[in-house]
Amino acid sequence: MIHAVLHEHEDTVGVAVVEGIKAGVALNAWIMDGDTLVEIVARQDIPIGHKVALKDMAVGDTVYKYGVDIGKVIAPIKAGDHAHVHNIKTKRW
Repeated sequence: MIHAVLHEHEDTVGVAVVEGIKAGVALNAWIMDGDTLVEIVARQDIPIGHKVALKDMAVGDTVYKYGVDIGKVIAPIKAGDHAHVHNIKTKRW
């Protein structure tokens, strides 16, 4: 089963594509570019449509989703964490 999707190997977050992802679940994330899978364990519940971190990120790091810079980290993120507005902010303002 595919739990999350990302476009590029360099993406730092993937998007949850199934409901009910709970902390502790081993997730399969499909990397479209190259048609490969990576596995990551969810550290927190991840709502469908929300982002899951694929690597540890420090404050100030750039977040990449679908090969695009979507913002910067404002609170430390660990691989498997729920990545959303509480720990990522746009660079636009």
